[in-house]
Formats: sequence, structure tokens, C-alpha cells
Amino acid sequence: MLKKVKKEEKPPKNVPSRKISSKKKEPEISELKGQECPMCKQKSLTLTEAERDIPYFGKVYIFSMTCSNCKYHKSDVEVAEKQQPCKYSLEISGDNDLNARVVKSSEATVKIPHIITIEPGPGSNGYITNVEGVLNRIKGIIESTRDVEEDKEAKKKASKLLKKINRAMFGQEKIKLIIEDPTGNSIIISEKAIKSKL
Repeated sequence: MLKKVKKEEKPPKNVPSRKISSKKKEPEISELKGQECPMCKQKSLTLTEAERDIPYFGKVYIFSMTCSNCKYHKSDVEVAEKQQPCKYSLEISGDNDLNARVVKSSEATVKIPHIITIEPGPGSNGYITNVEGVLNRIKGIIESTRDVEEDKEAKKKASKLLKKINRAMFGQEKIKLIIEDPTGNSIIISEKAIKSKL
């Protein structure tokens, strides 16, 4: 009787090869409550730090602070090993692209050409999600802007942009997602993603 051999998982070509652990480890979370909030100055801030191992990227630390009093929130992602400034681009053309893992630091710029550019600022957050999650965040930003906009033309333009993103999410239109990070703490994990120097 022949034994079935499990096919070894290969990393996408555009990311450095790293050892993949077969055991899934739950992220260790450290929490510190009752800290002073930088916004409202109340001792109602909770600091959390979690460590995760992202296949093909390595160990990352996820930091967040949340105030239960004024609802201030800030989060970021930092890679354990020092990285070079980088730019990732991915043409989104189907379901597989929507499932590609995305790590985005608070220092990264997110772009969808001809739709939106989101520059990092004091309120910028880092996160780990997939391409669909990034597109949903972008849709949320455009919807919020449209809802408070008084100019009819601007509202119309926002609605067109939302339609374009929705069409891309249903595989009816191609769009490109670009992430530029001067800290190197961001990545799009997909064989189709193109990495270049920033």
C-alpha cells in the first residue's frame, strides 16, 4: 500500500521564502488596562499587543490602544525583522484575488488608481485582512464622504466609484490595488502581486 505524501506548500514567487510551521499557534495577547488616554486624559485606555506568524512574511506584532471613555482607537502592525521600503501592486480580477492576505502598517499609502489614494496620517491604522477587507474599508470611506457631501456632482462621483469597486468585487471589472510602505511593514501575499522598490 502506498502512503499519500502531502504536497509541500510553496511560497508565492514575489515574497522571501520562510519556514512554515505546521502547528497553528494562537497569538499571545498582552493587555494593559487603566492607562491614560492621550485624547481625553482619563485612565480608561487599554493597550494590547499580539504576536502573529504570517506565512511568507514572518513574525509580526499587532499593537492597539482603545479608550472606553472617548472611544479613541489606534492600531498598528510591525514586522519583527527590519524590512526595506516597498511597493506591492495587485490586479484584482476575481475571487482568488479578493482572498489574498494583506498586511498594512499605519505608515502605508493605499491606492486604487483613478478611484482613491489614502495617505497615512495621525489617524491612520495598521491592520491584517484580505483584499476584500481593504476594499470594504475603502467603500466605507467613500460612503461616509458621499453621505456628508452637499455637492450633487461630488455625490454622483462617489456613487460611480462605489459601483466600480462593487463591479471589481463581483469579477465584472479589473482594478489595481497598490500599497506603498516606507517602513516595509506591509505586504500583499499573492503570486500575482508585484513587489518593487519604493
